[in-house]
Amino acid sequence: MSKVQPRTLSGFMELLPGPQQQMEQIMAILRETYSLYGFTPLDTPVIESSEVLLAKAGGETEKQIYRFTKGDSDLSLRFDLTVPLAKYVALHYAELSFPFRRYQIGKVYRGERAQRGRFREFYQADIDIIGDGKLDIANEAEIPAIISQTFTRLGLQRFQIRVNNRKILNGFYAMQGLSEKSGDIMRTVDKLDKIGSEKVGQLLVEDLGLSSEQAGEILTFIAIKGSNQEVLTALEGYRGRNEVFDQGLDELTTVVKYLSAFGVAEEKFAVDLTIARGLDYYTGTVYETTMLDHPEIGSVCSGGRYDNLAEYYTDKILPGVGISIGLTRLFYVLNEQGMLNPEMNTAPADVLILPMTEDLTAAISFAAQLRQAGIRTQLYTEQKKFKAKMSYADKLNIPFAVFLGEDEIKAGAATVKNLRMANDFSPEEIQRMEAEGMYKQVTLPVEEALTYLRRQLCDQLPQAPILDKAAITEKYGLKPQA
Repeated sequence: MSKVQPRTLSGFMELLPGPQQQMEQIMAILRETYSLYGFTPLDTPVIESSEVLLAKAGGETEKQIYRFTKGDSDLSLRFDLTVPLAKYVALHYAELSFPFRRYQIGKVYRGERAQRGRFREFYQADIDIIGDGKLDIANEAEIPAIISQTFTRLGLQRFQIRVNNRKILNGFYAMQGLSEKSGDIMRTVDKLDKIGSEKVGQLLVEDLGLSSEQAGEILTFIAIKGSNQEVLTALEGYRGRNEVFDQGLDELTTVVKYLSAFGVAEEKFAVDLTIARGLDYYTGTVYETTMLDHPEIGSVCSGGRYDNLAEYYTDKILPGVGISIGLTRLFYVLNEQGMLNPEMNTAPADVLILPMTEDLTAAISFAAQLRQAGIRTQLYTEQKKFKAKMSYADKLNIPFAVFLGEDEIKAGAATVKNLRMANDFSPEEIQRMEAEGMYKQVTLPVEEALTYLRRQLCDQLPQAPILDKAAITEKYGLKPQA
């Protein structure tokens, strides 16, 4: 019989057990952090009716969608988590409490050309706050504050959340008599990081029909830089010329004030007038988050305010604000840059029990006790040589092994070995560690062995899954980067 060549489709990520554990730990921190802010988990179907999923679609979205028929059903794979959220809120409106705060971590699908760091199947991690009729501006400051907290807990230090307000941009373009072209202008300006100001100016003139003076005014405006307060002060010079602009400036000023109150350090966020977000449904505050040492990869987390989430499904006004982390892409970049913490525990178990007798009763019983105590435990039952058993534990990075031979079973004891401790300790170091209750290998009564393992595992400091360059600099005493 001929064999089928095993292969993974291009644009689909498939991880080995170690990296998969790292990905799971990142997602666990995201869930834990989002829960701290009162967000509820949500899971919507991967497959939706094409009519529902594509209600607002067009252009590139419809070209990239995975769409198929099954019998009489016209179905599509979800391409983001926002549209399914809109459907969910409209469908369950009467059963939800508003503001509705949800987080969702799930896979989405886009049939675009696979390339380095770009995937066809990828995880997004979204948080959104949905209001009923109204939604207070404070929510627009809380969302980036949550992202700052999340990235910090993951171990990232060199990141910056860039903030702007679409009303400021719309108001400014209205001052220039360009309201009808404001959407096209924002989509063009959104390419600034990729193609540079000269090319953006050229596109504004050649593709959108603006005069050189108008293009110059726009480039001068979005180039306003400085501290957050300096940018806000510069924008005050435009106040009074357009009502929408003034409203956007008030909102942006409030967001900046509240971000500080939420405890976000000023170097972690910046008012940046180049941030526009090309999608039409953003109506107020917009965000993009970049890794300062890797600006070439663009935004790893973006989002903003939208005034009517579910207009294609209901007549109710459901404003919201949200942000999305491109988790698969972020993980790929971190791995490529060597920023995934090598000291992170990626073992599938904390303890490997190695029975040294034919009868496994004692080993099975002790494994059950350990699991009941909340210790991740694996029981090795294969009839292999001792060296092969230890090699198995070493390859999986399991920190502790427990030996149960005839002598231990007769004495009602267990021998615990710390597999992470080196073999070249001096007698003085061994004496000091034993005084602190830490042993390379020790035989203890079963109950004491359980307590000892639990204490040793609890004493291990949790490691952040990401080791940022700032952390590496500090750890190894290197010269800090400018």
